[in-house]
Amino acid sequence: MVFANTLFRSFYLILAVCVLTGLLGPAICLAQVSPQRVPVQPTPQAVAKPLDTLTLAATNVGIKRCLPAISRLSSLVLNGSTGNDVLVDWDRKNADGMPFFSLSGVEYKNASLAFSLTAVPDSQGGCSIAAERISVAPFTCRSIALQELAGYRAVQLLPTFTVYVDEKDAGASVSLIDSPPGCLLIRRHVQFDWKEPPAGASQGRPGAPSAVPPSRASVAPVPPLRP
Repeated sequence: MVFANTLFRSFYLILAVCVLTGLLGPAICLAQVSPQRVPVQPTPQAVAKPLDTLTLAATNVGIKRCLPAISRLSSLVLNGSTGNDVLVDWDRKNADGMPFFSLSGVEYKNASLAFSLTAVPDSQGGCSIAAERISVAPFTCRSIALQELAGYRAVQLLPTFTVYVDEKDAGASVSLIDSPPGCLLIRRHVQFDWKEPPAGASQGRPGAPSAVPPSRASVAPVPPLRP
């Protein structure tokens, strides 16, 4: 009890000195004699990688022969994305021996796109693939063609629909469809009889633009699967 009284007297003495000096208010004096709390810094949260719903769905329905091609293309499209989901169709009686169809919705931080993929196994152990990335750019089709598709050969199917092909990349194309005030872009790649390279073999260099959200700088087609 004596110790408690001594402690209180010391506390009020410090408070009285602070007030009498006229330099500090009681609240500040109390803050000075009270223990200071160290601010807690928030722990940075790791960015979660979105689930590859296309590869998971293909695996769950029994796709095996075309699964490596499906998984590779899906991982390229999902790179840098924040979320995705998929609609799939397959033969319930013979999933691995018949065509597999899918339509994915892929979200990025400031954009989104649709990714359509058809995989057809063949009798030789290969897999034929048709893949399309569909997005909208806030620019005119003409400005995109002039800036990004120089050197491509243009084939006008309709007054508002032009297909651009690169002679050095068979099976790939970029379609631009006028959709004022923007442009609808379809990046397409078709490949027949693709086989997974042996373990350790180079799979080639996939096109980097496929890994970024749709924009003026990403009009390249879906990257080829060939090794």
